[in-house]
Amino acid sequence: MMPSFPYRKTLISFAVAMSAAQLHAAGFQLNAQSATGLGRAFAGDAVIGDNASVIARNPAAMSLFDKQQISVGFETITTDIEVKDATYTGPNSSTSVSSNSANTDSVGDTSIAPNFYYVRPVNQKFAWGLNAYSNFGTKTEFEDGYQGYEYGGNTDVKSFNLGLVGSYKVSEALTLGAGLDAIYGKGIFSRPTNPFVNAAYSSDKVLDIDASGWALGWNVGAMYELNSRNRFGIDYHYSPEIEAEGDVYTLTGGKQSDTVKMPLPDIAEFSGYHRLSPSYALHYSIQFIQWSEFDKLEAEKAGVINTYNWQDAWHYSIGGTYYMNEQWELRAGYMYDTSAQDETRSISVPDSDRQWLSAGFTYKPDQMSSIDFGATYLLGEDTDVSESKSALNSSITGTTHANAVLLGLQYSRSF
Repeated sequence: MMPSFPYRKTLISFAVAMSAAQLHAAGFQLNAQSATGLGRAFAGDAVIGDNASVIARNPAAMSLFDKQQISVGFETITTDIEVKDATYTGPNSSTSVSSNSANTDSVGDTSIAPNFYYVRPVNQKFAWGLNAYSNFGTKTEFEDGYQGYEYGGNTDVKSFNLGLVGSYKVSEALTLGAGLDAIYGKGIFSRPTNPFVNAAYSSDKVLDIDASGWALGWNVGAMYELNSRNRFGIDYHYSPEIEAEGDVYTLTGGKQSDTVKMPLPDIAEFSGYHRLSPSYALHYSIQFIQWSEFDKLEAEKAGVINTYNWQDAWHYSIGGTYYMNEQWELRAGYMYDTSAQDETRSISVPDSDRQWLSAGFTYKPDQMSSIDFGATYLLGEDTDVSESKSALNSSITGTTHANAVLLGLQYSRSF
């Protein structure tokens, strides 16, 4: 008797279900807003305002600009993911099962996240700006022939944020800001079959998905300046639920269309900046990511796809800047990033508490332009996982570990 494979899943649903956290933040959050922020582990990023990229974190900080400015750059994320002490158990015929080692150290991949920002001061009170960047994404690829089969595969999830923001200076000390975000999400996923399943169904994949969707979000922020050397910022980003439509191939259902509702977490941040002397500054941030909103994935046709019950996550970062001279600035930072996952973990989602070690610099070739470089080495922790799929009569156990190297380059110009 052939085994049953009741898969009715699509888009980012399976994206997150199988591989949503391989990059460099809790859950599948993507910190790729700027090379400047990367070089200080994003400490103080909602209030420093050293270039136009600050509007990705806090639109109120546009009051720090007295000229138009553009900023354009990109960040590369290279992951190093290891699955060790792993055993896959699955069917090798219609009546028996076997166990194989499912160790691998070649899961990681490299992703590129571009960004663009424009700030336009209108007068001493009002400013507006445009931004294009990403808040969420992940990319992993298990090698062909991986012995974990349906627990591995390929995943490429991208999101892109297009935003319009404005700020108003209420007083010499207080500025308020707000903005709208159009968020695009796209997911491409494939999962290979166990050899027995392949022979039984003449298919080398459990599923193959390509889907995308748009949603609308918003953000608000405030900045308070004690004086020219000390200021604080706070911001809140509402992340919408994306309804993603697309095609999915399954063993038993063939190709079908569906709409999956994927909740994204709201993000709140508090930052401080203190210019301790003409040469040195201290800055810090606390960020809250409401991953508890990501409790389940539900499709219009398939119903509840999976239950996750993730937990809220936090970032705690501190950094410093050394203003060497008119041309050079050096910066460094440290972040502790807590996991979004609680009891439910996955071989393909090596989410854990993480530590960031960051450094970077700014070079100003003239008074109107700057070039920024940032680098981070991210250290994850060993995490024990155990998964099973009753419909496939399979299971896997093991330990995951994920590190990453992040590099960013950015150019800014005032005019």
